[in-house]
Amino acid sequence: MAKIHRVGIIMNGVTGRMGTNQHLLRSIVAIIKQGGVRISADESIMPDPILVGRNKTKLTRLCDLSGMENFSTDLDVVLADNEYAVYFDAALTGLRVPNVKKAIAAGKHIYCEKPTATNTADALELYTLARQAGVKNGVVQDKLWLPGLIKLRRLMENDFFGRILAVRGEFGYWVFEGHTVPPQRPSWNYRKEEDGGIIVDMLCHWRYVLDHLFGKVKSVSCLGVTHIPERIDENGHPYQCTADDAAFATFQLEGGIIAQINSSWVTRVRRDDLLTLHVDGTKGSAVAGLRDCWIQHYGNTPRPIWNPDIEQPINFYDGWAKVPDQETYDNAFKAQWELFLRHVVLNEPFRWSLLEGAKGVQLAEKGLESWGKRAWVEIEDLEISR
Repeated sequence: MAKIHRVGIIMNGVTGRMGTNQHLLRSIVAIIKQGGVRISADESIMPDPILVGRNKTKLTRLCDLSGMENFSTDLDVVLADNEYAVYFDAALTGLRVPNVKKAIAAGKHIYCEKPTATNTADALELYTLARQAGVKNGVVQDKLWLPGLIKLRRLMENDFFGRILAVRGEFGYWVFEGHTVPPQRPSWNYRKEEDGGIIVDMLCHWRYVLDHLFGKVKSVSCLGVTHIPERIDENGHPYQCTADDAAFATFQLEGGIIAQINSSWVTRVRRDDLLTLHVDGTKGSAVAGLRDCWIQHYGNTPRPIWNPDIEQPINFYDGWAKVPDQETYDNAFKAQWELFLRHVVLNEPFRWSLLEGAKGVQLAEKGLESWGKRAWVEIEDLEISR
């Protein structure tokens, strides 16, 4: 007889776009449909979610959409239910700290979206409280499981690059203001008073991408800009944009690597993907997008000569080769969910803890500090209280 490890999961705040699509439908529902997380031929882990939020109508619709049966508008009641061992938070960032604290006090294992808090001190406190309570904890760091970045990591594991010199990242796209074409991002993203801003949003991502792929971030120089002063909200009303909609950051990494990443919601895309990472090394270079990766080895590198008086004789795209799909790539969010569930049930290692979440918040905070000071800012090691 097959052995099934049921894991009750409180899913708070999944009525939003990311929570619905990536965490509920493409992760938890997909895991349930595949028969759980397979441990062996006759053993698996089966998630059993309850959806929690403030709007009963939205929760009812989401249950109909996902096929889930259980929901509640009372988080405190659900936290008191021993049937649920895991608390997942994808609610508004400003609500995350008090909710996660209550979940830790209730003895729940913690898994949550980033940023884990609005400041480093609070984010670090969440990790400290979780560790003191003895509950397992993790933060979503989805981009590490994107096919393009997995291919990039495989190249590094096989020493394709030699010594890595620099990383150049481009992220973003044009988010419509709403005056004519409807916007494709929520209005709170552009309100500082609602924890919006692209520095707060994206530097949390760049911290774990840089730390886990290329080297520990040692310092940052960041400039933020609010290019569009007015946008239209979800109710059709104009509002003033008080948060940054573009950020231009340079990072110094351990080992002497320099990384530059531009993040913008006011740029029109003329590159391979919405996110590209261009990595240059002594032996070769690569450009990774969300799913694909292109490489150019030292032996395939052309020898251009500067001459603006003639048409460029080299097609620079010709010397690049596309990395083939050499393994199966699952949804990035689902891949990390499965690892976290294995961590909860089997106690397998899970390195993406709330401490990693605090590091992301720290880099965003240091980025804002750099912008304010117009100066390089050092990234100190986070001190963990016992």
